Amino acid sequence: MNTTQPQKWKWSSAIVGATTAAATAALLTARPRDPAFEVISIDLTAFKLSFPALDAELILTVHVNNPNIAAIHYDSTTMSIFYDGALLGSAIMEAGSQPARSCRLIKLPARLSGLELMANHKSQFMSDVAKREMVIDAVVDVNGAAKVLWWEHKFRIHVESRVSVDPVFLDVIDQDNKSQMDLFVS
Repeated sequence: MNTTQPQKWKWSSAIVGATTAAATAALLTARPRDPAFEVISIDLTAFKLSFPALDAELILTVHVNNPNIAAIHYDSTTMSIFYDGALLGSAIMEAGSQPARSCRLIKLPARLSGLELMANHKSQFMSDVAKREMVIDAVVDVNGAAKVLWWEHKFRIHVESRVSVDPVFLDVIDQDNKSQMDLFVS
C-alpha cells in the first residue's frame, strides 16, 4: 500500500528559483566585454617641412563601441603608429568617457615623421606606393574605470590595429583590430 502524499507547491521555492534565474541572467548581461576601436578614416591636414623630409599631420577618425551596461571613463593616452616595424609617429587620445551601450566617433590628431620614413624605409615605402597599399600598425593602452552605483571597476584595454592604407589617397583599405581587456579588483 502506497501512502505517499502529493508534494505541496511552496512559494518560497518558486521565489528562490526566479531570483536565481534573474541573477544568472543579470550576470551574463553584465559581464564586461571589450570595447571596440576601429579606424574609419585618415585625413591629411598638413605637411611640415623638417629638412630633408616632410612630416605629415593627420586626423584619425576612430569608431568606438562600448557594449557594456555601464559608462566608461578613460585617461588620456598616446597611440603609437608603426611602419615596417619602426615607430613612425603618434596620435593623442584625450581623456573622456563613453556612455553605456553606445557608439561614437572620435578624432585623434596624429603626426608622422617623414624623416624616419625616408631615412630607414625609403625602398619599402616606394614599393608600397607603387602597389598602392601600405600597412600601418597602431598600438594603444587605455586605462579607465566603469562605475556602477558606488562600485568603480578599473580596467586596461590593450588595442593593436593593423591598417592597410592607400598611400596616395590615404583611404583605409582593410584592417584587423585585436583588443584585450584586463580588469583590476580594487
